[in-house]
Amino acid sequence: MPEIGETLREARMRRRIDMTEVEAATKIRAKYLRALENEEWDLLPGPTFVKTFLRTYAEYLELDPRLLVEEYRQRFERPTTQDLTPFRPNRGGGRQRQRPRRPIGPFVVIGLGIIIVCGALYLLGALGEDEPEREKNLVTTPTATATATATRTSSSSSGSKKKAKKKAAPTRVSVKLTATERVYVCLVDATGKAVVDGEYIEKGASTKTFRSRFFRVNLGNSSVRMTYGGKRYPAANIGQPIGYELRPGKKPKRLKESVRTGLCAT
Repeated sequence: MPEIGETLREARMRRRIDMTEVEAATKIRAKYLRALENEEWDLLPGPTFVKTFLRTYAEYLELDPRLLVEEYRQRFERPTTQDLTPFRPNRGGGRQRQRPRRPIGPFVVIGLGIIIVCGALYLLGALGEDEPEREKNLVTTPTATATATATRTSSSSSGSKKKAKKKAAPTRVSVKLTATERVYVCLVDATGKAVVDGEYIEKGASTKTFRSRFFRVNLGNSSVRMTYGGKRYPAANIGQPIGYELRPGKKPKRLKESVRTGLCAT
C-alpha cells in the first residue's frame, strides 16, 4: 500500500488544490496538513489529533478515511503498556516448615458427637413446623403466577404503545437555493428531472422550494446557500465547481466529479 502522506499529496495535486484552500475548507492549519503529507508525526499535537486530522483531510479529498486511519494505527501508533504484578519470592529463602499436627483428644470427639446429635434434632423439629407453611404456598402459587403473568402482559402492551408513538423518519426533503453572488445552478430531483436546468441565478435571488425523495445539485462556484431539512448549509469554497447530494435527515454529501458533470447537459 502507498505511503499515507504520498496518498494525500497525490490526491491533492491530482485535483489541483492549493494548501490554503484545504486549510480554509477543513479548518486545519497548513503546517499540520504539510506534516500529514510528509508523515512528520512528531510535529502534530498527538495520536488523537493525528487520526482526527487524517480523517478530515481524507474526507475532503474524497478518499477512504478508514483505510488511512487503520494504516496509521498499525504502522505508527504505539500499543499501551500494562503494568505486570511483581512476583514476591519467599522471604525465608526456602520451604516453610510445617507445624506438627496435634492429635485430636477424646473430649473433642465427644463434643463433636453431641453437636451433631443436637443439630439433627433441630432439623427434624424445623421440618415439622414448615409443613403447614408449605401447604399454604402450594395453595397461593397459582394466584401469584397469574398476577405475574398479567403484570408482564401489561408491561409489554405499554412498551408497544411507546414504540408506536415514535415518529417515523422523513422520506422527503425540501430544498431552496439562494445565490450570494452570480452562480450557475443545476438541480435534479429523485426522478432524474432537472427542476433547475443549468440556469444562472443572480446575487440575492432564490429558487422555488422543491420537494423530492432526494436531490443532486451541480454548482458553478461556492456562492450558494442551501436551505433544506430546516437548516442552512453554505457550499464549500474549493475554488472550482462543486456538487452535492441532499437526502432527508443527512448533511450535504459531496458528489464525485463524474456524477456532478453529468447532471445537466450544457
